[in-house]
This record gives sequence, C-alpha cells and structure tokens, in this order.
Amino acid sequence: MPSALITGVNGQDGSYLAELLLERGYAVIGLVREDAGDRLGHIQHLRSRIEIISGSLLDDALLRRILEQHRPQEIYNFAARASSSQLLTDPTLTAEYNGLGVVRLLEAIRSVDPSMRFCQASSSEMFGTVSQSPQNELTPFRPRNPYGVAKLFAHGMVGTYRENFGVFGCSAILFNHESPRRGPEFVTRKITMGVARIRAGLSRSLPLGDLDVTRDWGFAGDYVRAMWQMLQAEVADDYVVATGVSHSVREFCDLAFGHIGLDYRAYVQTDPRARRAPESMPFVGDAAKARRVLGWQPSISFEQLVTTMVDADIVAQRVA
Repeated sequence: MPSALITGVNGQDGSYLAELLLERGYAVIGLVREDAGDRLGHIQHLRSRIEIISGSLLDDALLRRILEQHRPQEIYNFAARASSSQLLTDPTLTAEYNGLGVVRLLEAIRSVDPSMRFCQASSSEMFGTVSQSPQNELTPFRPRNPYGVAKLFAHGMVGTYRENFGVFGCSAILFNHESPRRGPEFVTRKITMGVARIRAGLSRSLPLGDLDVTRDWGFAGDYVRAMWQMLQAEVADDYVVATGVSHSVREFCDLAFGHIGLDYRAYVQTDPRARRAPESMPFVGDAAKARRVLGWQPSISFEQLVTTMVDADIVAQRVA
C-alpha cells in the first residue's frame, strides 16, 4: 500500500488531496498545527482513515521522526501562513513557516530517505508585479509581499535540493483555487456566504472592495490532482497549475447572485477608497506544460465553481 504525508491536511487543499489519495488506496498521515483545535472540520469525515499528528514545520526533530517511523513514499506540503489578511503581517513568522519550514522538511527527506517524493504548494503570488501575461514557468518572479517572497525562497530551495541532493522535488505554482472549503476571509467565500445570508433574510447588503480586480480562479480539487500527477511522473519538475482564464470579482458576484435570481448591484456595496490601481498585466496562468507533460486539465468550469460554492453555503446556512 502506498503511503503519503500531507502537511496542513485540515486545510482546503490538504482535505481534497486526502480524499483523492484514500480513494486510490493510500495510507495517509496528516500533520496539523498543535493549536488546530476545532479547525478539523474539513477532514472530520476522514478522521478514522487518517493518522493525525500534531506538530510544526519548525520542529526539525519531529519531522525526522515522522519520516523515520512512517516512511511515506510521497510528501505534500500545504502547511503555510496563507490567508489574505496575513500577507503583510508578521513577516518574520511568515518567513519561518513558508520559507524555512520547507527547507527543514526537505532536509529531513535528504537525511532520512532521498527517494521520498516531495511536492511543494508554491503560489502565483511569487510573480508579483508581472511583466507578461499569461504567466508560465519561465515568467520572472517579482513578489510584492512577505508571503510571496517566502514562497519564492521555498520554491527555489525545492529546485536546489532537486539539483544538488537528488531529491525528487516538485513545485506546483498554484493560481487562485477555490471551493466550498475556502476560508471565510477570502473574497470568494465572502461573496458566497453573503449570498447565502441575504437569501436567508439575515443580511441586506454585502460590502466588498474593488470589483474590477481579476484573477484566474479554479477548483481546489482539480489543483491537488495536478500535484499528485507531478509525483507520478518519471522526472521531477515545476508546473504552473491554472485554468488559463481570468474573471473579475464583479463577474463572480454576478454569477453568485444570479444563481439565486438576484441582481448583485442591488446588494453589493463598494467603498471607492478600496479601489486599487489597475494592474499592469492580468494574473492568468499558462498551464500548457502541465497539460502536455502530465495530461492534466481542470474538470470544473468557473460557472460550476461559483454555483457549487453558493449552493454549499446555502445548505450550511440552513444547518446553522
């Protein structure tokens, strides 16, 4: 039976990957933060099938002990300070978890068993101020916040361990990916949760920032499947994972409200002060390499993604 370690298994991406691996007959070990507490809802239905370990990427001895005891053939790293509210706060801690924590994990692999295959969740935030669109694996990185900088350091170290120490290390340069499990602090969930509350009569408006910001949004379940495919390949490499199509927050609102027969313009309130300066180039990913080499492609359209998230939040609102 193949086995895999998933760090951050209780998050959006980790939970979808755990489901995928269990369906494929894997034994799954999940690492969660010591203070995860009640933040295990995404994997509650999997608890009897996953071995959960509490710990931190900052604990070198723990990482080595986990690898020595469980000997996972595959390791997927989702552990990170990732919320939008944390992009600029506490740069030191962001660097520790999103940067040095990855190096600690890579070093544990190198010292215990370099044949273990590793996949890092890199981020389109590494591109920062983009000079070309769409962005692919050769686009220059110019990160604009501590999160993107730390992710870029980790991304570079994956390549370093691959080239210098023979570790089978891959980086998935993930563009925005959403689902009903997305955190409520992200704009997509703010919208779908707002729609559900308005439908239930619990709210009359939804305050948002700039509606003209565009992003390349895909489904998280599709993106973790790409990461699994990376570790099944013969050669380790880095891949952009994206849909190749960008949409605005306004389009997201239009679809979300339209799904329940409402016009978003009657409910969404925007603050002119929140309007951003236009981005020089749109954020949109070119996943041609992943399609060509891995045979990967997204299975869920933008429209399906939005309506699925709205439906899930309506159900959650009823249960609450």
